[in-house]
Amino acid sequence: MHFFVSLLSNPAVILGIVAFIGLVAQHKSGTDVFKGTMKTIIGFLIFSVGASTMTGALQNFNTMFEKGFHIEGVIASPEAATALAQNKFGFVVSMTLILGFIMNVVFARITPFKNLFFTGGHSLFFACVLALILKFHHLQDGWAIVIGGLILGFASSALPQLCQPFMRKITGGDDQAIAHFNMIGYALSGCIGLLFKKHADESTENIKFPKWLGVFKDFLMGVAIIMLIIFYVAAFAAGQQEVSKISNGVDWLVFPLIQALTFTAGISILMSGVRMFLAEITAAFVSISEKFIPGSRPALDVPTIFPFAPTAVLVGFISSYVAGLIGVAVMALCHFPMVIIPAAHICFFSGGTAAIFGNSTGGWRGAVVGSFVVGLLLAFLPVLLAPVLTGLGINGATFPNVDYNVIGSILNGILSLFHV
Repeated sequence: MHFFVSLLSNPAVILGIVAFIGLVAQHKSGTDVFKGTMKTIIGFLIFSVGASTMTGALQNFNTMFEKGFHIEGVIASPEAATALAQNKFGFVVSMTLILGFIMNVVFARITPFKNLFFTGGHSLFFACVLALILKFHHLQDGWAIVIGGLILGFASSALPQLCQPFMRKITGGDDQAIAHFNMIGYALSGCIGLLFKKHADESTENIKFPKWLGVFKDFLMGVAIIMLIIFYVAAFAAGQQEVSKISNGVDWLVFPLIQALTFTAGISILMSGVRMFLAEITAAFVSISEKFIPGSRPALDVPTIFPFAPTAVLVGFISSYVAGLIGVAVMALCHFPMVIIPAAHICFFSGGTAAIFGNSTGGWRGAVVGSFVVGLLLAFLPVLLAPVLTGLGINGATFPNVDYNVIGSILNGILSLFHV
């Protein structure tokens, strides 16, 4: 069981298997099959190294920011909540994940929702949310697995469809879907962009910077500068003593410099991996679609669309993070039972993606407003499921993503009506 859970939780392996099947179906030579499969796996692992590097740097920023500005609450990051859920209901979570993968394929085959979901980490997070809600309402393990697996499989197939009209505008084609369980939020951001459709041509990518800001035309340099600013703000706010606790002996004034540039290096690595595996998996998927699931498309993680509007990613990160900080102030002033602190890495990936969607329909105005609204959703929606998590003894952790909380709240409401 552990072997299959580990295998299905690793998107690099899953994508490698898909590439292998696709290349074999194309009657490629053994050498080409081997090369294509390995390049897919290696490319995705390069992508994962970049994402992990970025996340690690941003988690250090979260620590400095929380200490520096004396904010107490729950950082909106799903990793801790997932670990606690697996400790409590590991069997239900694992079986829900496996059944969810199977049902994704089934639904892609028999419904108009032809999306195969390849972001295994998000599938695991969603499996945890579903398992927790169903066990909170005292369902037996068998029923919890069946219901959770069906919901996970259907959501994996259907939710990317919400984003597909916008994906066609972003990528210029229909060959790829998005696989990141903020898809309700991304589609909403795209719709918000339509409010500014008269300005759709004023894209974030066409912003004319003054000469002294010309460095921002280089995406990596723009990332480096913005990250240097926010890391040093957090470091000075936290002070030497707090920064030294996490710097592993690096001078407290050097540490934010290294972390900001490490983050920048991480995004460069990530985009290199994206280019490598995306070319292989797209080609392999053509034959799979034709032979096994006609009309299907791979649904892939959000950084695969970052190259289409890299400046929008920065805009969305800042806008969604500001929204999250406003959310902290509102929750504190209104004495919410749980104060959700925005996680920088969640805002970067989710807010940045929301901005790409808003930008596709409403230019930079759509990017700013769309990502801001998604930032508010990431801040406030987790409060809806807080009673479920605390009722199961999971404190100090939450699942911030829009889809988990929208679908999870609906499921929780339905089960409450039936007093399950």
